[in-house]
Amino acid sequence: MSHVFPRHTKAHLPKAVAGDGCYLIDSDGKRYFDGSGGAAVSCLGHSDAGVREAVKAQLDSLAFAHTGFFTSDPAEELADMLAARAPEGLERVYFVSGGSEAVEAALKLARQYFLEIGEPKRHRIIARRQSYHGNTLGALAAGGNEWRREPFAPLLIDTHLVSPCFEYRGKRADESAAEYGARLAAELEAEIERLGPETVMCFIAETVGGATAGAITPVEGYFKGVREVCDRHGVLLILDEVMCGMGRTGSLFACEQEGISPDIVTIAKGLGAGYQPIGAMMCQNRIYDAIQGGSGFFQHGHTYLGHAAAAAAGVAVLRAFEERDLIANVRDKGARLRAALEAEFGQHPNVGDIRGRGLFLGVEFVADRDTKEPLDPARGVAGRLKAAAMQEGLICYPMAGTIDGRRGDHVLLAPPFIMEDAQVDEVVGKLSRAVATALA
Repeated sequence: MSHVFPRHTKAHLPKAVAGDGCYLIDSDGKRYFDGSGGAAVSCLGHSDAGVREAVKAQLDSLAFAHTGFFTSDPAEELADMLAARAPEGLERVYFVSGGSEAVEAALKLARQYFLEIGEPKRHRIIARRQSYHGNTLGALAAGGNEWRREPFAPLLIDTHLVSPCFEYRGKRADESAAEYGARLAAELEAEIERLGPETVMCFIAETVGGATAGAITPVEGYFKGVREVCDRHGVLLILDEVMCGMGRTGSLFACEQEGISPDIVTIAKGLGAGYQPIGAMMCQNRIYDAIQGGSGFFQHGHTYLGHAAAAAAGVAVLRAFEERDLIANVRDKGARLRAALEAEFGQHPNVGDIRGRGLFLGVEFVADRDTKEPLDPARGVAGRLKAAAMQEGLICYPMAGTIDGRRGDHVLLAPPFIMEDAQVDEVVGKLSRAVATALA
């Protein structure tokens, strides 16, 4: 009998015992291609010698020193590397252990910033429907996925929701992509004005929508419009790049492709590549300066923030990206994988949309391509697809509730950056057989 409290008490999971490049191996010796990087985490695969050696070497000198008393070389070096590569002005780095912690830190920093500059009325959060920002209470409250929120609603602070930038389901036939983006920015501005700009603290959004919507990409100009709206009303723009950042979409920070710099950005997952639990919240200099010139104390903290071994892993991951030109490989293999998905599923009667950027791709399933009617939730297609893919030796990330937390099914693919050309065909072939089984 296992004493582990699992995610699902009725699931019977294989036991992972080893990793080999893009593959995980279970206790029976079966190999699984990690087509989703777990949850867009394992960007370097499962046996990267450089990262492992960096962590081992750090443990030999220093494992842990509480940041209430010390800083450390790995934390300082990783912060320098991130600040040097981030969009303009994002020069302060607050380390945490994962994505939900990063979002919690971002929300608390936003609130404290307005207290420090004498605007205490600003506390309201605006987010997007069907977004996901984490599972701790603050992050969950900031998300717009109703299925995840519902059981804990009495514990959550109020969040005000606007439409996501979901071109496949949101853009009207009579408007261009630019007009659609402008309409959404206007919707955000109207909500700020309805609430009272003096009360709105932040707008938080995933730069590229992740697990709950399946790699939905913003239309060109959308985030520039959002940036202008936030600036006009003094609202902080928080971009959540926990899943889509750190090279996953073809640039180190996903927002580089939008031509904007947020006030605060959250990163995690790929930063440690699965070798250590690490994330970060980065903020603009003026936000840091408000704290430094005011109370001098960010009223927040976790025991393991800035953990030396975790930071050493992050340094090694960023070095691997650059020394091996892996983000260029993301763009190349991402284009190949998307082309292969379109060749295999482009005319499939139950595939409505294939979308995403880089090695962050989603396939949405429908009952009717013409009407975009989703599959009946009672069929449980997402769960069936996950099981069928595992049988095929493919790890992928199917999810139900694509549209509103209840209706819709999609699968997210986020394979390691080290994948090779031949593995593109392997992934698509295994996924195709799994889809056929799940839809049967």
